[in-house]
Amino acid sequence: MAEAEQFELRDLLGLRNRSAWLFLIMLEATIGLYMVRNFAESPLIPVVLALVLVVVAGVVVLVIPVDPLPWSATVFVVAAAPVATVLTSFDAEHGWSKQVWTAFAASYVLAVLVLRGRLGAAWLGVLGTGVVIAVVGVVAGVRSGVLLGAIVPVATVAGVSMFTAIMRPTQRSLRLLREEATMRAAAEATMAAENGERDRQLARLDKVARPILERIAEGAELTCDEREQCRLLEAELRDGLRAPHLATDELNGAARGARSRGVEVVLLDDGGFAGVPGWLRDQVIAAAARELDSANEGSVTVRILPMGRRILATVLVNAPDQDRRTEIDAAGAVQVST
Repeated sequence: MAEAEQFELRDLLGLRNRSAWLFLIMLEATIGLYMVRNFAESPLIPVVLALVLVVVAGVVVLVIPVDPLPWSATVFVVAAAPVATVLTSFDAEHGWSKQVWTAFAASYVLAVLVLRGRLGAAWLGVLGTGVVIAVVGVVAGVRSGVLLGAIVPVATVAGVSMFTAIMRPTQRSLRLLREEATMRAAAEATMAAENGERDRQLARLDKVARPILERIAEGAELTCDEREQCRLLEAELRDGLRAPHLATDELNGAARGARSRGVEVVLLDDGGFAGVPGWLRDQVIAAAARELDSANEGSVTVRILPMGRRILATVLVNAPDQDRRTEIDAAGAVQVST
């Protein structure tokens, strides 16, 4: 539930895709504008290190796409705030009011951490920053700025925390709307697939069965050839229902020819063609058609096995002289055994 809410909150605030990069640029610019003022109050190297630390923390807290933010990244962001504050607190006696700019900048990074689902960690960073400011202020004897420096991160993170609490009803509504939209899309896709399959079957039935059905409807007496045609047509229609993935023109023609020669033909489809490339399907159909074309008696059973099997399809030929089994595996290798 928490992960879903954070995902929706980032969507509401536009913290994804191109808008997320714009937000990152704005955040880094804000950090730079605040922390550049430290260059006049502290030694250069610690200030540069603090600036780099907070800037990198701002990148980490926004760029990583996983919500809530992973703990390794969270620990780095939380530690960056007090460490950067320590680095920019040298010579605090020269003017404490200008030593709190790091706390300003770090508070925005911690506020974003709240949006990434790490509320407790963000407040731990606030506590660490406040403790550093208080200790440095007391040691340096600049007590007048301690309250201001400690309140800065508290106010920023508290405001964002309150905002996330207010947004929770909207997040729940958005989640419900998204679930309803997903269910509706799934239902529409299922209905479209069913309608498409029905239209395909009706078109096929109209193509292969209309002539003989019109003859029957006219009350004409069927000849022996027409009765045989009805038998073959009925078997072909059963194949289309029992093994839809094998109902191709090539295999239908081969099965019809084999049946007309007295061969018993059984086509079975257990769903193994799902996700299989077209060239592999063509290979299975070609192998089955070859066996059907060469059969003159006995039976031929073509079966597509269930998904996940090493063997994709089998063609079993039962003839008076010998039995033959052809296996096609998921890699396209063909093995024939007698």
